[in-house]
This record gives sequence, structure tokens and C-alpha cells, in this order.
Amino acid sequence: MPTPADGLSERARGWLRFIWDKATTADDWSSGGEPHPWWDRVSTPPMCAFPRFDLWDTSYALPLMAEATPAWREVYARIAGELVERHSTFWAAIDWLTLIGPDPGVDRYPPEWQVFAPAPLRGRYALPGWTANGVEPWGLQPDPIGADGFLGHRGFFNLLLGFYRYLSGDDRWDWPFSVVGYQDRSFSWTHRRMAELVSSQMAARPQGPHCENTKIWPLCVSGAGLGLQLYDALRGTALHPPYHRWVEFARAHYMRLTRRGELDWFALYYDPIEERVATVEALSAYYALIITPYVYPQQREFAALLYERAIRRLGWDDPSQAVVQLIRDPRFLAAALFMARELGDTTTEARVSAVAERDFEPRFFGDEDDRFAFWFGLDSPWPRGQLNAMMMLSECGSPGAWWRVFNEPNRVRHDEPTVRDVDYPALGIVRARNDGACGLLEVETVAGTPSRRGERTRFTVDRLPDPAAVTVTIDGRDFSRWRVSGTDSIEIEAEIGEHVFRLVVGPRASGPPPRAAGTATPVDSPATPSPTRPAPIAMSGGRAACACCARPNRSAG
Repeated sequence: MPTPADGLSERARGWLRFIWDKATTADDWSSGGEPHPWWDRVSTPPMCAFPRFDLWDTSYALPLMAEATPAWREVYARIAGELVERHSTFWAAIDWLTLIGPDPGVDRYPPEWQVFAPAPLRGRYALPGWTANGVEPWGLQPDPIGADGFLGHRGFFNLLLGFYRYLSGDDRWDWPFSVVGYQDRSFSWTHRRMAELVSSQMAARPQGPHCENTKIWPLCVSGAGLGLQLYDALRGTALHPPYHRWVEFARAHYMRLTRRGELDWFALYYDPIEERVATVEALSAYYALIITPYVYPQQREFAALLYERAIRRLGWDDPSQAVVQLIRDPRFLAAALFMARELGDTTTEARVSAVAERDFEPRFFGDEDDRFAFWFGLDSPWPRGQLNAMMMLSECGSPGAWWRVFNEPNRVRHDEPTVRDVDYPALGIVRARNDGACGLLEVETVAGTPSRRGERTRFTVDRLPDPAAVTVTIDGRDFSRWRVSGTDSIEIEAEIGEHVFRLVVGPRASGPPPRAAGTATPVDSPATPSPTRPAPIAMSGGRAACACCARPNRSAG
């Protein structure tokens, strides 16, 4: 089990190598092109079979890996930046931009998909995945960010932008950038405006904004809330409180416990037009379980409740029972494994981990076996990005790392000595950590590409208080193959391979930390936020004037 002190495990390094390939290999996400086939747009149909889900899911491991190498983040930031670039394109919003109006094939869905519709509406109801841009009462909305619907797109985009900011420390996306809309129209947005829109929509709609017209998903609302929490943690704003009021509403209307406190049912989604909750009672444990990684950093108690009731209902915590999967989609067991680690449920962790190791085909691959993924018994030329991303959270970070990203983000590292210009993936980094109290930086390297072992390489360490006063050792021996390369930097020359560098860098100078490069005040820089918590939103007992604020009725399948 990896910890920050241990560094990145071999599996984590293999996954990083593969997502580096995906992110840095050029492909065309425009309306005239097509993403590379390794971007997963086939998993969990009909609702998740779009490539932007792979962008979101791929990003989650990046801040966890950065906890093991806080003094080396350039690769994570590069990957996050590439994900953001793709998320502003046509293919990231292809469903919103092409699935217009009512679904003409509403009566021709495969029978196995009908379980995702409220029982009374099956055969005449658009299923998840049909975004229905243009239906009443909203009409056609060309901007996928500024729309009333499509919350998942902007909510997870905001989260992805937050990861980029957290990893890089720069303000690239605080400045206006273009997002592709309907018929290739261009719309200008900034990170701040997007976050404020998500927050205001949550505040205005106690049940949560909708994704597809007209479905409100607990998962999408919770992912959007997580993006707001990270934004607040990094910026000192107060945009996240509406999510807590949504949790109050969800506990009252999107789930039910029995008199014994067991999980009776949990919502897959709610349709405010039909005023129906879609759920399948036999699968409710899965619906509750899958949102827990998103809820946990925001509402620990609620996430623990959902996790514990879901695991108990499935019997996955009972050593006397086999771990039975009612749905073969691996993402649910992957979420259980991750949350078991986060919550310290060692019994469930051991049981579901054994199933994953037996059934999910973990293996290294590539010409030099330097990439790693799970293959899940699927006939696929590439690892399934969406399914692997949740599994890899348990491989890429230590327990508690996910919570710390959003509640105790490490912002000091942007002002500490930092390793840069690494010849990745030829040279891999296992650990890169500062000990500020002792004035030490320790960097452990490996041959990221085995065939390159022994070749000469260079890397830079900057943000040093006094470069000329630095001393360096390699594997416990004095090391002199380095030079001062700038006012706060040195360049180290070495061979690609397994080494431990220790740099005595001295204490950081007192006073306010320097402003990161490229962080000029953006044109729409926010004013100082008000500390006042917004007033709670009253819940209506009947249909509100707006269809988005109607009271739900449950319709179990």
C-alpha cells in the first residue's frame, strides 16, 4: 500500500506512463476530427459512453500522485493541461451539441437499458445519455457551459481546472478561453466565471441543477460540489455552501432508510418535469456507493453513511459471504475498494481487493512492460480509461490523500525547491520531497523507460534560497556534477537509473512567499469574498413555479 514517504508504486508509475501517452499524443477533438480510440467512450452505456468522462476520471489520480512527489509536479500539470484543452472542444460536449430535442428512438432502446427509466415511463421516455438540448421549457442553448442543463460538463470541467491550478500553481485558465458550442460557435469563459455559475445554479435549485434535460444526478451534483470546494480551498472564496444544502435535500428526498436504519433505496437520478425519482431497489446500493468518492471530501459523515449501508446491503463486508457483483461494471467495486481504504475498513478492502486481483486482470504492458492497467477481461486494444481511473485511485495515493487535496491542500510546495525539466518518461521520479525543517530535498529516480537506463540526463532544481550554498549527494556519496544555472536554480547531471539524491538547500527565506511566475492579476479577478454563509433554501411541498424546483416522487423500477 503506497504512502507519501514510500513514493509512487511501480503500478502507479506504470499508470502515469500510460496516461502521459494519452494526454501528450496529439489527436483531433474538433467537429471535423475524432479522438484517439484509447479515450474511453464505450464504458457504462448509455449514460457514460462519451470521451469527456475519460478526461474527468483520468484527472483524479494526478493530485494523489503529487502527494508522493510534491517537489516534482511538472508531468502532472502537463497532463492536466492537456485534459483541460480537450475539454473545451466539440467532442467534450458532443451529446449536448448533437442530441437535439426529443429522442426519435425513444421506443427502440435495448431491453437491458430500460432499467434506467422510471418504470411507468418505459418505452416512451428518453434514457440517460440523451441530453435533449432544445426541449421545453429551456429551448435550444448553444453554449454548453452557460446552459441551464448539462451540469456534469461544467461541474467536472471546473474540478479539472482546479486540479490544474493545484498542480501547476499558475493562473492560465483565469484568463478568457474559448469553448466550442452548437454549430461550432465559440463562447468565452474563465475559471472564476464557471465556478460562480455552478455555485449560483446550485443555490437557485435546492434539488440540484440538471444534466441531461431533464435529469438531476446525485453523482453530477456531488462532482460539481467537489470542484467548488477545491476552488474555495485554493482561492479563499465561499462558493461551496450550496452543496451542503443540497445534501440536506438529498437525504430527505433521494434516499430512504428502513426503520432498522438499513438502505431501502437510493436515487439514480430525479426528473423534475416528470416529478419522478428513477431507481431500482435491487441496485440502490450501487447507486449510493458510486457517489461516495465525490461526497467524502465534502461531507464525511454522509459519505460514511452511504458507504456503510451500501456495503452492508451488498454483503461485501461479511467474511461469511462471497463477494457477489450484481452488476459486472467494474467501477462499482473499484469505488468500494477506494472508499474502504479511505475509511479504514480493512475487512472490506481485503475482500474486494482479492476479487479485483483475481478478476480484473492487472498487468504491465507496452514494448518494455513499463505501462500498467487493469484489463477487466474485456476484448479491447487499450485499457478502458474510465474503469481504470477509479481502480487506480487505490494504487496512486495513500489513505486520506483524497480528503487532504480538498481540505488541506498543499500550497506551500509552489514556493519550495522544485524539480523541473526532467527527461520524462526516460527518467522516472519515485519520490521528491522537501523537509523544510532540515533544509533538505530528497529525490529518488528510476529508469522510467528501461531501455534508456545508463544514458546521461539532466534536470533542474529551482526556487533555492542560495544555489551556490547547496551540497548534493547521490546514493550516500558526495556528488559534484552539478552547476548553478540561475539566480535560484542548479542543474544536475546524472545517469538514468535507480538513485537517491539528497540536496542540502538551507532554510527558506523569511517573509511572504514569492508570487509564482505567470500569475498576473486576471482581467476578472474576484473581489475579496464575503464570509457570510448564504441563507438556507426553503424546500417546497408542492410543484414550484419552475419545473426544476418541483418536489420529487419516487418511481422504483
